[in-house]
Amino acid sequence: MRLAIGMVRPCTVWQGSISNLPVTEQLCAASASHSSLSQSTKLKITNSLSTSIQCFEGIRAAKLRDKWLECQGIKNWEGLLDPLDDDLRSEILRYGQFVDAAYRCFDFDASSPTYAQCGHAKESMLAECGLGTSGYQVTESLHATCSVQVPRWIERLPNWVSTQSSWIGYVAVCDDKEEISRLGRRDVVISYRGTATCHEWLENLRATLTCLPDDMAPENCDPMVQSGFLSLYTSSTDDRPSLQQMVREEIGRILQKYCDEPLSITITGHSLGAALATLTAYDITNTFSHAPIVTVVSFGGPRVGDRTFRKHLERNGTKVLRIVNSDDVITKVPGFVIDENDVAKKGAVQVAAGLPAWLQRRVEGTQWVYAEIGKELRLSSRDCPQLSKGDVATCHDLKTYLHLVNNFVSSTCPFRATAKRVLKRTNQARETALV
Repeated sequence: MRLAIGMVRPCTVWQGSISNLPVTEQLCAASASHSSLSQSTKLKITNSLSTSIQCFEGIRAAKLRDKWLECQGIKNWEGLLDPLDDDLRSEILRYGQFVDAAYRCFDFDASSPTYAQCGHAKESMLAECGLGTSGYQVTESLHATCSVQVPRWIERLPNWVSTQSSWIGYVAVCDDKEEISRLGRRDVVISYRGTATCHEWLENLRATLTCLPDDMAPENCDPMVQSGFLSLYTSSTDDRPSLQQMVREEIGRILQKYCDEPLSITITGHSLGAALATLTAYDITNTFSHAPIVTVVSFGGPRVGDRTFRKHLERNGTKVLRIVNSDDVITKVPGFVIDENDVAKKGAVQVAAGLPAWLQRRVEGTQWVYAEIGKELRLSSRDCPQLSKGDVATCHDLKTYLHLVNNFVSSTCPFRATAKRVLKRTNQARETALV
């Protein structure tokens, strides 16, 4: 019933009790009150809405078309995250579905001859994953290669141990006229899945920072990123180009083909895919001087680089929105964060803030000091009744992230299911003030 909350007509049902509350609390109250209505009342409301849905969707489409740059981060999502703007929420969830499609396409069956490859042809990939009506068409499949040196006898082991190169994601371009009109531009999506193979896990463990190669680093500066992520992005084999090469060639082709129309590049991923999305965004803006707005929407991503890397990412105009579950340990690794700007963010990043000054200075001289990058939408599994007792894997799961985004309202009303408690506390506070 998310549409019902956003409509004007149903709110009149609760007008007498919540009209004086702030907007976010009205949303919470509306959600809570609707859950307590009788079935017949719900049906009446639903029926009254059915004739308005098409008009409502038209209004939403017009709004998105007019504010797509804001949703892509042109103003760093100011005023859109707390409370979470409904148009931005829809866009985050939409890109999350593209990441989910990357997982669905991947062949996890270690006994299969196509293990670690894509299970569908490019032409039918999105349709097979339930995104056949998305308006996008896959134009390129992407592979990542591990460069970790392993003993030669490893090659004689089963595929799930020895596979060095694997399918990691895809590039898709919006080619549907109605969807282009709704979005306000032609959108290009690069989507990455998370860690799936043994070699990728080995790269994840290479957590020290390393300098970017010459073709990625600006002059007279040495941005540093996590060694394993960079390896997966830049490594190649005799018969397989690197992920970097594939991305550059495909983006170059797309930019040339659609150079005369509004364009956006959105790079999205989960876990390892979130890290690769950040590296890809940096590489695109560093390689193509005429690139359109490049936005990263990442879910449950680990840290990627140091402060110098962050500075150049921002200087190039890359916009990064990190969706973070505060109960997800993956978002707290690798390394340490020693940064006054980061530590000042309401205690969200406190990894090394409590260390003595002399030890902080000693740590700063190592290859373990990272920086948090971009704008953060911080959620919490503990705010969700169904997920509050989830284990480490549950907290990191992509579906958990999408569920949290779909139900998040604001920092004062973090989850729609907790609306009754929020409204009760608000009423009690007001009654106390009156007394």
